Order: sequence, then structure tokens, then C-alpha cells
Amino acid sequence: MRQNPWLPRLIHVTVFILLEAVALYLLVHNAALQRTWVARGVHSAIGAVWSRTQSVRSYFSLSAINQDLSRKNFELTRELAAAREQLRKFHTDSLSFAAPEGFSLLPAEVVKLTRNSQHNYMILNRGFEDGVQEKSGVITHNAVVGIVDAVSAHHAFAFSFQNSDISISARLGTEGGSGILVWDGHSSDGALLKEIPLQYKYHPGDTVYTSGHSLLFPPDIPLGVAGSSRVINGATNEIEVRLFQDFSTVRFVTIVHNNSFNEIEEFVQ
Repeated sequence: MRQNPWLPRLIHVTVFILLEAVALYLLVHNAALQRTWVARGVHSAIGAVWSRTQSVRSYFSLSAINQDLSRKNFELTRELAAAREQLRKFHTDSLSFAAPEGFSLLPAEVVKLTRNSQHNYMILNRGFEDGVQEKSGVITHNAVVGIVDAVSAHHAFAFSFQNSDISISARLGTEGGSGILVWDGHSSDGALLKEIPLQYKYHPGDTVYTSGHSLLFPPDIPLGVAGSSRVINGATNEIEVRLFQDFSTVRFVTIVHNNSFNEIEEFVQ
């Protein structure tokens, strides 16, 4: 009977594997250093397999993770919108005050404000569909910040007080002299009160208010604090004013309109 040529080779390979296994067993159980090496090798192999397995699992779970992130992002966006609305209501309430006689008030938010030129302006998120009219004042609880010049359905364009073409009537203290308040041309909270007759005395630190001599703004809105002064042409004082309102932080405002503006305009023409 002819012998299978592969049988001796199979026996040799089997014996070799058994001897290697016995040698490895003896090595691990009788030599601490070699045992450590073998353990490290086994752990490295297991770690590599585990890492590959986790990568595969992570890849197939990306869809579920993305859906979960999308849901959480939507929830956060909704919460942020609600928080912003609450903040808007808070600011609106904090800026609101009783409308002076003959004036109507409307809260608004500044959506654009320029501050890098001599002719700055702002855009408000209210228009004629909200009741905004041209020639309305724009104020905060402690400042005059602009004058509405043009109105669209949902927005209003206003010249900022930080504009070299804008001036308002202002008064020193409760009973002091009135003059013209203008932006100082460079700072975010500085102004000049001009044309104050020399006979009207004042002290640095006196509060400057709207005078009420303008059709656009009600009287007694606090504007700032008087500082140093200089005499102009020997006849009037020009007084530095530090405004209460820092124009770099203007966001929530009130649009104020004199309900008798058109009637008075027609009368004086």
C-alpha cells in the first residue's frame, strides 16, 4: 500500500507546534522576565484588536450620534431664542417709562450701528407698520442717541448722535442755562455743550438734561455730567460733557414721537 507523502510532514508540523507550546509554557511559568514580555505581547495584540473593533463600532454608530447631536443642537437653538426673547423683554421693561404728555413711545432694537466716521447712523428693527414716523427721537433711559430720518415697513434709519450734523437742545442742571449739545467728534461717551451764556454759573459734576426746547425730545432726560469749560469769544462757555450712555454698548432703545410735531411745524411755517 502506497504511503501518503503528506502524512510525515503533518506529523512533523504537529510535533513542532506541540514542542513550541511546551517551550512557551515552560518559559512563561519559569522566567519572570520572559513572562512579562509575553504578557505585554498578548496585551498589545488584544489592545489592537479591541481598538479596531471599537473603530468599526464607532463608524457604524456615527449616524445615530449625528442624529442625537442634531436634536440637541435644535433644542439649544430653541432655548437660546427663548432666552434672547426674555432678555429683550427685560431690557424693554427696564427702558420703559411713562410717556411724557404729548409724546408716544415705542421700544426698538438697534440692528446696525456705525461708529467709525463723522456721519454715523443706526438702523432699528421697527418701521411704519409698527407706528414709527420720520422726525422721531431715539433715546435710552439716560441718553439721546439719534433722530429717525427715514422709515420702511419694518425698519427705521436714524442719524446717530455721534454725527457731526446732529445737535440737541440741552440744559445745565434743573434750572441752569440751555445750549446746544453736540458730539465731541472722537470719543464714545464725550460731548460738548455750547453757547451757554457766562452769567449762568455751574459746577463740574452738574447733570446735563434735555431742555424741552426741541420738538423731538421730551424734557429732563439725563444726558451726562458737566466737566471743564472754556470761554468762547468772551461771551459764552463751551463745556465738556461726559455722557451717561456709552455708544459702544447701545442696543435697546425707545423711539419717541411728538404727537403734535406736524401741527407745530405747520404753525411756525
